[in-house]
Amino acid sequence: MQIDDLEGAKRAGDLFGYPLMVKSKRLAYDGRGNAVAKTAEDLSSAVAVLGGFERGLYVEKWAPFIKELAVIVARGRDNSVLCYPVIETIHKENICHIVKAPASIPWKIQRQATDIAYKAVSSLEGAGVFAIELFLTRDGQVLLNEVAPRPHNSGHHTIESCYTSQYEQHLRAVIGLPLGDPSMKTPAAIMYNILGEEEGERGFRLAHQLIGRALSIKGAAIHWYDKPEMRKQRKMGHITIVGSSLGNVEAQLNALLSEEGRDCQSAVQPCVGIIMGSDSDLPVMKDAARILDAFDVPYEVRIVSAHRTPDVMFRYASSAQERGVQVIIAGAGGAAHLPGMVASLTPLPVIGVPVRASVLDGLDSLLSIVQMPRGVPVATVAVNNATNAGLLAVRMLGVGNPDLLARMSQYQEDTKEDVLTKAEKLQREGWESYLNP
Repeated sequence: MQIDDLEGAKRAGDLFGYPLMVKSKRLAYDGRGNAVAKTAEDLSSAVAVLGGFERGLYVEKWAPFIKELAVIVARGRDNSVLCYPVIETIHKENICHIVKAPASIPWKIQRQATDIAYKAVSSLEGAGVFAIELFLTRDGQVLLNEVAPRPHNSGHHTIESCYTSQYEQHLRAVIGLPLGDPSMKTPAAIMYNILGEEEGERGFRLAHQLIGRALSIKGAAIHWYDKPEMRKQRKMGHITIVGSSLGNVEAQLNALLSEEGRDCQSAVQPCVGIIMGSDSDLPVMKDAARILDAFDVPYEVRIVSAHRTPDVMFRYASSAQERGVQVIIAGAGGAAHLPGMVASLTPLPVIGVPVRASVLDGLDSLLSIVQMPRGVPVATVAVNNATNAGLLAVRMLGVGNPDLLARMSQYQEDTKEDVLTKAEKLQREGWESYLNP
């Protein structure tokens, strides 16, 4: 609502409630041009901070959001419209600090955010790239916050993470060329704005130290804007890190930003989680770990009991995807509820390993794991065959990793050669010499 005087501002406060967001119509960016009035008594000071009513002011109802989202949308001169994946923006002192792509939100919210962004751009005129900023509320509403008709800070990650960057897309759109593919060519990306920490030369030194550490990170790209003057909170450049999962790139960024500045390359997150209900399962489950070691796949090993520590199991399964785990190998004996319970809590693939117990020779575990209800799939290997579980995890990861797929092909070739060598030796030496070398 536009406000022209203090009385109008108070009426807006009565209508919308407090806190109330007061904004300037012009020159409002990076936190500038915004002021919060927590009560009616704060209205005068908020207006004064923004330069008075003559600057042209309006107010917005306070949005109690839990996440800030954004969608980069491109529209061509032929009115074709394409949307980039929904991303999450994290702000610090009202300035964009970090961008996570894609956003860690339910698919339903992704669809809703994309639909709102599409409709917002479709209702406007002009060809080019638009940034649609959104609020996600606690009750699952997606609110339209702002439309920026230009390439935007929230889309910088697209330079490294998408098939068509927002800048190329903008040129395609305004020139009249076909729009490019906006989808991501990497599973995850995180963008960090290099903001001025100090004024002048000291600020430049701090920024260059950060850049120096970033250069050692696999998948990191540094963009320095070469602005001649360093000021506090001024955007001087950005760093984008791409990787196999959000958990992985977040860990690398956290290592980069840590005060100790520890080795960023060591911040590799596990791709596979090996879990078991008891340490008595470890002699079996170690074979999965050995396979993953052979293929240089990072993993973690945890004891997670479905019956004795159900809360730990719930937290582990619920957080696995966010932490960067892509496959879970779950070993269990007896009732063997662990694989199925974990599969019900995560969208990740779960491989169940039936562990032989002291009775029933592991058949109880096998039957328990394979008889999951519809909608809760668990891949199951033979009793005590954690080796195959490890190999199956490698194959799953290999779908999106050509190097792993090539190594798996080599593993199969080595296995074949091993069998042929043994067959040749048996034929050459006879069975008695073969058994008694």
